[in-house]
Amino acid sequence: MKLAIHFSKDSFSDRWIAYCEGNDINFKLVDCFRTDIMQQLSDCDALMWHFSQNNPKAILFAKQLIYSVEASGRKVFPNFNTIWHFDDKVGQKYLLESIGAPLAPTWIFYDKSEALNWLRKCEFPLVFKLRGGAGSQNVHLVQSSTEANKLIRKAFGSGFPSYDAMGSLKERYRRYRLGNTNFMDLIEGVVRFALPPPYAIVRGREKGYVYFQQYISGNSFDIRVIVIGDNAFAIKRLVRKNDFRASGSGMILYEKEHFSNEILRLSFRIAERIKTQCAAFDFVYSADDIYLVEVSYGFVKEGYDPCPGYWDKGLNWHEGKFNPYGWMVDDLLNS
Repeated sequence: MKLAIHFSKDSFSDRWIAYCEGNDINFKLVDCFRTDIMQQLSDCDALMWHFSQNNPKAILFAKQLIYSVEASGRKVFPNFNTIWHFDDKVGQKYLLESIGAPLAPTWIFYDKSEALNWLRKCEFPLVFKLRGGAGSQNVHLVQSSTEANKLIRKAFGSGFPSYDAMGSLKERYRRYRLGNTNFMDLIEGVVRFALPPPYAIVRGREKGYVYFQQYISGNSFDIRVIVIGDNAFAIKRLVRKNDFRASGSGMILYEKEHFSNEILRLSFRIAERIKTQCAAFDFVYSADDIYLVEVSYGFVKEGYDPCPGYWDKGLNWHEGKFNPYGWMVDDLLNS
């Protein structure tokens, strides 16, 4: 079997290549952005391509290409089941509700009048989200009916930019104060008010729908569980100071005792139901109840390198370093 791997910076591809080279796995590098990508794959049995939601070119056609490569009879990582709902919280709502996953109660409206009528009987706070965005981008706590009313009218009026320049600048400043970024990153945040990132230009403005999710109070952290095939690993992310968001905070705990068998068992079960090759599930707690907030197939590699071990599907703990990117390759070969 011969693999095709699209190499790109800050993706899983360098880990895949290293694993293939270390295990004598036949592969070649391809460029998914070239018009002849199907010809490039003519002597390959499978394609591996890790793309980001912030890649302006991938936004245009990545999911369509993956579906097409699968239609040709080739295996793909990630496959279409894994990524059709990637960076799409709207799609995730319907998918997770359809399988009875414990999704935090979520409401989406495509009509302004219907949304405003619903608003009259709401309890606050609520969480407002746009359908795309990672690291807590485009996620805001709504404290009052007045604030929610403004958001609804904007959603069905001028809409929202895909890139929140003010929110991004505040986050850059928070990280700068913690020593996690430099002054030039702050300057870039200021420049982004006039020159948004390319992906935001491609996406355009978000409008024509409004998304609210129930605020699950009392959480000082969330739990992210990543399931790849028959294995899983996890991190505990602490919320930012004077905030409610944990994703992207950079404050992470790794020790095994932070993760219950219940949340691991739930993660394996959901991953099996949605037929995904790789899923990163974000959970929060309310008393003894577990709520799923959202799911992604991608994650930042470096944030998980310190994980001290992993669980198999039988919830057996395997202490020590492991290679989840090798799991992706092996699962594709074995499929």
